[in-house]
Parts: sequence; C-alpha cells; structure tokens
Amino acid sequence: MNFGAGLGEGGWGDDGALRAALARTAEGLGLALPESDGKWGRLAEYVDARSGRRVMVYPPGEGRRTFQVNLQDNGTRLACGWTADMAEVVRATAAWTGGAGLEETRACAPFVQFRPWALVHEREPFGVVELAWRVKLDRIHMPPYDRHPRPHAMLAAAYAQPVLRQLMPVNSHFNLWFSTRVEEFRKTRVGYIICPYDEGLYGVRNEGELVARTKTPEEAVAFVVAALPEGFGPAS
Repeated sequence: MNFGAGLGEGGWGDDGALRAALARTAEGLGLALPESDGKWGRLAEYVDARSGRRVMVYPPGEGRRTFQVNLQDNGTRLACGWTADMAEVVRATAAWTGGAGLEETRACAPFVQFRPWALVHEREPFGVVELAWRVKLDRIHMPPYDRHPRPHAMLAAAYAQPVLRQLMPVNSHFNLWFSTRVEEFRKTRVGYIICPYDEGLYGVRNEGELVARTKTPEEAVAFVVAALPEGFGPAS
C-alpha cells in the first residue's frame, strides 16, 4: 500500500493530510466522525466532548508502515493498536467516540488491543491512585516502554508493597517516587527516590544524596518503605 499516494509531495508530513484522508474514508463507509482538532499537525485527534472519549491517530513514519491508534477515556489510554487499513482506523474511531465499549470496539476493528485491567476499569472504575498505578504498570506492554524492563520491575516491586500502593506513583526520567496528593503530586513527595539506572544498580536517593545502591528492585523498595514517616494515610 502506498500511504503517500494522492497526499501531495509531503505525504503524511503535510498538516491535515491524515485528517482529510480519514474524512474521505469515513464518508465512503457511511460513518460519522467527530470534528477533528487541527492543532496536532500531522496527527488526527477526535474527541467526544460529552463522554470525554478521545482517539489519537498517528500516521506511518520512522520505519513504521502502519497507523497507530490510541483510545482514551478522560485522559487515560485504555486501548491502542496498529493497522495498515485506514477503514479499520475509521471504524475504531467511530465506534469508540460513539460510545461503544472496549470489546464492542474491537469487534468493529480487530486490531484494537487492551489489557484485562482496562476491562475491569470500564465496568467498575478504579480510584485515581489505583488507576495511576495500573496505567504505569501497563506501559511495559506498549512501545517504546517495552524496551525498559528495569523501570517496570521497580514499579512492580513498589506496587507489591501495600504502604506504597496507597500513594501516587510519580516518574521522571524513569526515576520513581511517591506523593501524598493526587493533584500537584510533584510538590508533595514523601520518602526516597528510586533510580533504576544507577551505575547498573538500583539507586536510592534523598534530595540528590545517595542513600543506597541495591542489586534488585525489591531491595531498593525495602529501603524506601523502611524510611517512610509514620502517620500518613492514602493519597488524597
């Protein structure tokens, strides 16, 4: 398939080319898509304002010959997929923004993928903190995060500790720390920071000072748990 055919000299690099192609495909299929926001340039974004559902479509590029489609619900990515078939992209977008569930959307567009936790959340939504953990832990199954097993192992070790699981997990450059707030969580850190790439080991730091280096993420998490102050409750 020639993805750039009929799209002008710049191909998918032209702002609006993908949105225009998807609109033509939708018209040919007799499907209606929400108004696409043009602020994303090469990307195509479709939002249902009433439900908070959003679809982001990325054109082929950087050695990838498929469209990438992300399905979000109020800012949380619940499903994604890759396909070379623009008609499938349109079917997934129309179904999701039209109110279809995850399984129903996949029935319309089989390329759509999601993890079991997303179905659980769809049926009975998680709280803010639990949802944050699930989303971060799920990234190991999606590129490019699937290339980073050490940060995932660190997250999994922290999630296994009930005292940390009640706090907001916060990441920066793969480092992990914890917050007592669900909003402005970067300003309310509690405890130490775990660094998964500290000279080949797991580093534990406090205000930039090295506290320990460990061979395993479980040992690093144990340092964090042992140093937590007493008397704080779940993140609020």
